[in-house]
Formats: sequence, structure tokens, C-alpha cells
Amino acid sequence: MASKNTDKPVKKKAGQGDNEAVSRFQPAQVVQFWNEVKAEFNKIAWPSRKNTVGSTVVVTIFVILISFYLGAVDLLLGRIVAAVLH
Repeated sequence: MASKNTDKPVKKKAGQGDNEAVSRFQPAQVVQFWNEVKAEFNKIAWPSRKNTVGSTVVVTIFVILISFYLGAVDLLLGRIVAAVLH
């Protein structure tokens, strides 16, 4: 096999100096970020309380129905397997 020539100097990417300790944390950026978060938070279209309660009731009923269905299927399949194995 042919070997690669390793005599070429390795190029370093910008900001990868040996003794560089650059901190990217700046308090002004944190304040700017927080102000942008507040501005975006105010743009959210929050659902009404009635809508939220209605959705919660629908989801709760659906979860209860599905749990009963899965429990019945599990019970039925368990009895079928038990009957086959005995």
C-alpha cells in the first residue's frame, strides 16, 4: 500500500489557537436573548379556558376507552394462550 505524505503542515481552523481561551458568554447577548424570548412569548395564541377544558375531557375519555379496550384484548388473548398451552 502506498502511504500518504505527512510532511505537510496541518492547517488550524480559525479560533483553534493553543493558548486561546475565548469565552462566548456575554451578558449583553443574554439580555438580548431574554428580550427576544419575551417578544415571541407575547405572539403565542393561547387557547381559551373553555377550549382547554374541553380538549382535556375528550383526551381523558379517549384514554379510558382505549385502556378498557386494550385490557379486554389482553384478557382475551391471555385466556386463548392459556387454553392452547393446557
